[in-house]
Amino acid sequence: MNTVQKNEEQHARSGFTLIEVMLVVVIIGILAAVVLPRISGRVGQSKESAAKSGIASIGLALDLYETDNGNFPASLQSLLTKGSEQNWRGPYLKKLEIPIDPWGHEFVYTVRENGYEIKSYGANGSEGGGDDITN
Repeated sequence: MNTVQKNEEQHARSGFTLIEVMLVVVIIGILAAVVLPRISGRVGQSKESAAKSGIASIGLALDLYETDNGNFPASLQSLLTKGSEQNWRGPYLKKLEIPIDPWGHEFVYTVRENGYEIKSYGANGSEGGGDDITN
């Protein structure tokens, strides 16, 4: 065998066969099918935790407002800007803006007879559906 034939044989044997490439693609697909659902579940959990944290920070600001003024504000905007309150010592929110939930929706604030309710409608953005988060 001369060197040209040897080089041609080695070149013909180098590289991957179609079966080897397909096997690697199948393995990667199986790994993705196992790992992605676990990761996506964690994303949902982290968004729920972030919503609960946002609700807690708004709740703290509302409690401070109530301590200063003797009642809860009619809207969350009162936590940022002074109205007719005589003892207003705000702004009560650090970032000087009303937070939004992790899904991009505004938190829903309602004054109740014995306090208040802060709610995120969750991923579906509408009340109900089992994904609402409240204080």
